[in-house]
Amino acid sequence: MSDPEGFRIAVLISGGGTNLQAIIDAVRDGSIPGTITRVISNRPGAGGLERAARAGIATEVIDHRIFSSRPDYDRALAERLDTAQPDLIVLAGFMRILGDAFVGRFLGRLINIHPSLLPAYRGLHTHERALEAGERHHGCSVHYVIPELDAGPVIAQAAVAIQSGETADTLARRVQAMEHRLYPEVVRWIAEGRVALDGDRVRQDGQYPPVPPCLTEATADAS
Repeated sequence: MSDPEGFRIAVLISGGGTNLQAIIDAVRDGSIPGTITRVISNRPGAGGLERAARAGIATEVIDHRIFSSRPDYDRALAERLDTAQPDLIVLAGFMRILGDAFVGRFLGRLINIHPSLLPAYRGLHTHERALEAGERHHGCSVHYVIPELDAGPVIAQAAVAIQSGETADTLARRVQAMEHRLYPEVVRWIAEGRVALDGDRVRQDGQYPPVPPCLTEATADAS
């Protein structure tokens, strides 16, 4: 018997869930051929839980503060994900570093979006660092998660040109707008079977692109 939900997506959040909302909208309008079957937060008050509830998606809170160690939390989270049987786990503002055992368990099914043009500016405060370095372009990257932080193979990126007088806040807003376009697109590619992790490389449409596809504000506006 076929699965009536088709491609199954679980989303992990910690905050307001704006990228979650972008993916919910893409599922609702048919752009993503799949179903979000579970949204899990490590923070009880995360705004994204309300977004999911409004969309009729099952939600769950696994509060990291009640666990005595990171491995204990990771095991509990992995067990709950196993019950949801996701084909893809999407980190959408999930502010927890996941341990090697967890990542290994879901390797190839775990993706994240990071606010920089990786491999530049791994970690935090990416917008400030890009401005301080005098970069001409900045953006975001969707990548497969591996044990090394923000170092997994990049699936696709979106870039913005840094403008005169740009601040970290204005840059963050422009990059986030591109995240909302890029992340659903990548989820769609994976759901359609067009993208997969093959060893340490991304295979897309049967090829191994030497550089990841890159969306720009101009191409996004034209689409």
